[in-house]
Amino acid sequence: MGALAGALPSLLLGMLLMSAPETLGANPGLVVRITNKGLEYVAREGLVALQNKLHKITLPDFTGDVNIKHVGSGHYELYSLEVHSCELLGSALTPLPGQGLHFSISDSFIRVKGKWKVRKWKLKLQGSFDLKVEGITISVNLLLGSEPSGRPKVAVSSCSSHIRDVETHVSGDLGWLLNLFHSQIESKFQRMLESKICEKIEDSVPSDLQPYLQTLPVTTEIDDFMGIDYNLTEAPRATAQMLEVMLKGEIFSRDHRSPVAFLAPVMSLPEEHSRMVYFAISDYAFNTASLAYHEVGYLNFSITDDMVPPNSNLRLTTKSFRAFAPRLARKYPNMNLELQGAMVSAPSLNFSPGNVSSAPQMEVEAFVLLPNSIREPVFRLGVATNVSATLTFNTSKITGFLEPRKIQVELKESKVGVFSVEMLEALLNYYILNTLYPKVNDKLEKGFPLPLLKQIELYDPVLQIHKISVSGRHCCRFAQFCRIHYRRHVLLRLAASSCLCITRAVLRGRSLGLSLCHLFLLIPIEANCFCLLPLSIKANRWILTKLRDYVLKCLTQNKSY
Repeated sequence: MGALAGALPSLLLGMLLMSAPETLGANPGLVVRITNKGLEYVAREGLVALQNKLHKITLPDFTGDVNIKHVGSGHYELYSLEVHSCELLGSALTPLPGQGLHFSISDSFIRVKGKWKVRKWKLKLQGSFDLKVEGITISVNLLLGSEPSGRPKVAVSSCSSHIRDVETHVSGDLGWLLNLFHSQIESKFQRMLESKICEKIEDSVPSDLQPYLQTLPVTTEIDDFMGIDYNLTEAPRATAQMLEVMLKGEIFSRDHRSPVAFLAPVMSLPEEHSRMVYFAISDYAFNTASLAYHEVGYLNFSITDDMVPPNSNLRLTTKSFRAFAPRLARKYPNMNLELQGAMVSAPSLNFSPGNVSSAPQMEVEAFVLLPNSIREPVFRLGVATNVSATLTFNTSKITGFLEPRKIQVELKESKVGVFSVEMLEALLNYYILNTLYPKVNDKLEKGFPLPLLKQIELYDPVLQIHKISVSGRHCCRFAQFCRIHYRRHVLLRLAASSCLCITRAVLRGRSLGLSLCHLFLLIPIEANCFCLLPLSIKANRWILTKLRDYVLKCLTQNKSY
């Protein structure tokens, strides 16, 4: 009963998580953090763009009737108005917690030129005027969200503008007449311009800013086989000191995209704000790449005798094996061999301070090429190696390089007796070092693109990888880039008596409100020994949703199960 009680929390947890795979998928594989320093740069660039917009603003003609003491009533008309000069100062772009961004401009001025007409009695007078608008203050709140397509969206939630002072200078015959009621004109012009500024901003956000945000790639091609998913997993998150954008960061096969059997870890970036932008990339992104290339057989290989160097001591013929595998030579005299290799599983990357490593394992099967074109398997080899990698970044891509190391070969199975694999190890080392590694490095050199808006490039990159212990046993990893942060977190903390390995979820019977969940429960028997128990659970979707919400709430409070 005690073992069952210990396993029950894991079982319930698996049911909850598997009942809503879309919720699990919300964990980002990549987080972009824009600090206040980065937002200051955006504000400066945005100010230039807005200033250019205001230069092109179209001001409407306006007319009015006024009463002038001792003179009587008159009718005026201001027309052909254009912004002659504009200088926007004191800009600021700051996070608006829980909403998006706050953009403000202060201590700015606009100079407007135009023409005037005044009709008094039977007199018609005209001339030009110069109007200076000082002390302009603009305040805009931008609401950030995400579209169903996974792209960011922005909308103006509020806008206000204020003008401290308007001065009019009139030229032309009898311009003094216009000066008699310039205060009324200035007041009306001030109200008109204040509303026009916000109107222009509210128009330019959907017409200019939103289309620019649409240039953030949702899916990007890496090569002919692969793409990377940069869908937003949630709306951008604004806090007091930064803006964070959460992206899926999953690499997938373009021909056939299949669900990833592991989860993106929960990431929590350190509180650093010295750089403009930080990219936090979890190993989820790299390991989905490894999985996708593995599934399409990118690292599978085949070696035949014509590929062996002419000066090699070993040929892929049965005759060449006579000295160390005589049974093979006797059973299949004077026949060619073919070696077919494949990864046992997708290699996973391991990160530690200053180092990226992997320990891929391969299997190589040897076939005799019979005269009737049939391949007959004769032995199977296990191949193991340790690989170290270097990650680098440029202005727009993540690239890498594998540092080759020798392989170790062992005989796993043989139909022609036990024999030494020393010669085969030398041959496979030659092939892997000279063919397979260069193939991978060519791919890594091309890299995969970072999610950047149009015309944005990164500079002064800094990359660091850290390994941090959590609770004495779990590891988190960081990388910095401008600075970029790389971190891997443990998703769950489970009771010592049980742990959960979720491999796949399939939802069926949606019309009946039921979920059929496939998972595996790992129950510890003793140290480093687990019992693998496959489970299929059918439950009401409402119950699963309620339980899931409870567990996720506990997870956010760092509770253990």
